[in-house]
Amino acid sequence: MPRVVRLYVKSALTGFAAAGAFVFLVLWLNVANLWHLVSGSDVAVMAVAVFWVLNGIVFSGVQFAWAITAMADKPDPGDDGGLGPRQGVPVLVAETVRKESC
Repeated sequence: MPRVVRLYVKSALTGFAAAGAFVFLVLWLNVANLWHLVSGSDVAVMAVAVFWVLNGIVFSGVQFAWAITAMADKPDPGDDGGLGPRQGVPVLVAETVRKESC
């Protein structure tokens, strides 16, 4: 299996696990009275499943993006990105100007 596919599957599983923990905590802590709303509904299982799946998609995407950005090469402290040494760059200094009375 290619490395990027393995990374994506691992990120998806991690994201859905984190979403499961998040949904559990939201329902357990009764945030916005969701536990009462879900427990009194006849479609409670579907509501919790949809809540978990949609949060799992978001958490998986965040996990994958985090894993990809963590793979970036760290720049060397002396590396200027090929721009060369910095020359004197003029800097505009803002100063207040007093209005003289007429």
